[in-house]
Amino acid sequence: MADRKAGVGFVVTRTPLRVSFAGGGTDLPGFYERDGGAVLSTTIDKHLYVTVKRHGELFNEGFRLNYSLTEHVRALDEIQNHIARECLRLLHVDPPLYISTVADVPDFSGLGSSSSFAVGLLNALHAMRGERVSAGQLAEEASHVEIDILKRPIGKQDHYAAAFGGVNFFRFLPGGSVTVESQHLAPGLIERLFDHLLMVWTGIQRDAGVVLSEQNANISNRLDHLQEMREHAEQLQALIRNGFSPVEFGRVLDDTWSLKRQLASKITNDRIDQWYQQAKQAGAVGGKICGAGGGGFLLLVTPPDRRDVVRRAVADMTELPIRYEAHGSRVLLPAGE
Repeated sequence: MADRKAGVGFVVTRTPLRVSFAGGGTDLPGFYERDGGAVLSTTIDKHLYVTVKRHGELFNEGFRLNYSLTEHVRALDEIQNHIARECLRLLHVDPPLYISTVADVPDFSGLGSSSSFAVGLLNALHAMRGERVSAGQLAEEASHVEIDILKRPIGKQDHYAAAFGGVNFFRFLPGGSVTVESQHLAPGLIERLFDHLLMVWTGIQRDAGVVLSEQNANISNRLDHLQEMREHAEQLQALIRNGFSPVEFGRVLDDTWSLKRQLASKITNDRIDQWYQQAKQAGAVGGKICGAGGGGFLLLVTPPDRRDVVRRAVADMTELPIRYEAHGSRVLLPAGE
């Protein structure tokens, strides 16, 4: 239940992006309604910022939106950005409104940016209305917008990661409920984990919906793959709880990538496979494409003493340095939210 207080006229939120280690695909309703799903993921120090402010009456427009495009419209129904339009429909704030967003990485990159946008915008709109809401409410509202209203063929993991932040083990239960197990790791373990992660950009941006539509259609024929991928999430959770083994962690990611690439035809391609093999031959012990697949970022588990060798092996890719982010979506302005 929202805690209502006086509304404000200017809000900035910061919402993290995420890296999913294992279990992606088991958060789709077509699977978890049968058997229950599980995902282990972490948020990273790459964010999406949303600004919402009351717009000046002299501009003679109901809504101005700045993202990769700019929109100037009089009425809510005219907004072309589907997520923004439906979030505004869900949480009414009197126009005129100015909404802008900027991110640390490109969209369509496999780090959950659309879900982070939905969570961040809803968080900002609640603040505009003078409401404090829980991470669980933000995650459910954002997933409702993308899955139930917009009918996107996605799961809930990205909304929960963006709202809660940190390293989490999510269980997706028949009926749609989600349990969140925050992973309280031994001192120094999270730093050691990130010391072994190397993220490189394929330069390929793709619409996850295209990949996930085919993956959804294939669920009945890939149940054994998805069950094993869920077990991989459980194995990784046990690994980080009982002491981080880089080689074992990388091996599980390698196994889960081998299964994931069989879920749909566009998850990988010859170029991605070549990059991955070059990285492994240079010393990476495992990895996977982030998100639905088809492009975006390639995550590699690489011992620190092999990082430079692996970098040279994939020198035509751009590295994205990443570290741990402990917080989920936050209101930065006004301060003290």
